Amino acid sequence: MTILVFGRTGQVAQELAVHAGVTCLDRFQADLAQPQSCAAAIRAASPTAVINAAAYTAVDQAEDEETLANVINADAPAAMARECAALGIPFVSISTDYVFDGSGEAPWKPDDATGPLGAYGRSKLAGEQGIASAGGAYGILRTSWVVSAHGNNFVKTMLRLGVERDRLSIVADQIGGPTPARDIAAACLTMARQLAEDAGKAGVYHFGGAPNVSWAGFARAIFTEAGIECQVQDIPSADYPTPAQRPLNSRLDCSTLETTFGITRPDWQQGLSDIVSDLKTTH
Repeated sequence: MTILVFGRTGQVAQELAVHAGVTCLDRFQADLAQPQSCAAAIRAASPTAVINAAAYTAVDQAEDEETLANVINADAPAAMARECAALGIPFVSISTDYVFDGSGEAPWKPDDATGPLGAYGRSKLAGEQGIASAGGAYGILRTSWVVSAHGNNFVKTMLRLGVERDRLSIVADQIGGPTPARDIAAACLTMARQLAEDAGKAGVYHFGGAPNVSWAGFARAIFTEAGIECQVQDIPSADYPTPAQRPLNSRLDCSTLETTFGITRPDWQQGLSDIVSDLKTTH
């Protein structure tokens, strides 16, 4: 199977790149700000499946750049999905828990009512709608709190700050599942392969690490894993204001992904151990 991936430098794209048969495109080869260039790239490559691992992910900046976020997160994936539908090949795209309003404490199911709190969430939801309306064999994988040894993410930020400071104040009222990018990449590949055989599996699915934890609790686990002595003080989101509001409840019900594709929730604690180990060997 030959798989074309949009994205090269992102966390999931870098994990996908190590797999055989995968070709990753950077923004110079396919600019998501020019959606038709993405469709043209698919036609030129003639792959057997496409995975979109690229996105506008600057959550706060999106509040001031919603038009651009919409082009990259909505128009481009929709153009990719239409081209894949025309070619009769599966299309898998990564989405986010930010399509929900974060209310309550129950894990979000794929068919729950959406209600994005900000521009980023709205742009990703619009992308989901465009993909679904394209009419092809598609898989939308909503995930949360992506972490890896690559790029910028919470684990790497905590590892840096933890050695610089004796104490950190971390938000404790946002709950979710940290999700290793390596596991997201594997899930996307599994979905693409199975969708190629059974288009009836098309739809929206959830994938988040287990067990659910707060950002503060996750920070403590990071320091323990890395052997860093840094105290964590729990604070509410109200004490750490940001331009874009974050959902308090990012718990995801991942049961349909398991029943349909046989993909289980990843253990983020094992993933964290792998990330810390990878970083030690590369630095």
